[in-house]
Amino acid sequence: MLAYKQYVTIKDPAKIELSGLPFRAGQRVEVVMIAEDDDRATRVEELRTLFRSTQSLPQTKAITEAMIAEEVEAYRAGR
Repeated sequence: MLAYKQYVTIKDPAKIELSGLPFRAGQRVEVVMIAEDDDRATRVEELRTLFRSTQSLPQTKAITEAMIAEEVEAYRAGR
């Protein structure tokens, strides 16, 4: 299978035009479109904020390292 990657900027969301492709006429190809993640940094910061707020909840103060290790072991053992 020949893989070919080409980056384009969407000008009209109703169509995409690709040129100079290395395929022959009539050849069947698979097209996969993946948008670049423009706001990844924002999402990472939102997750960090969520983690901080979760870790500051009173319920989390009662969780010990031993309890975490026990839970991980139980998960790995399929319990």
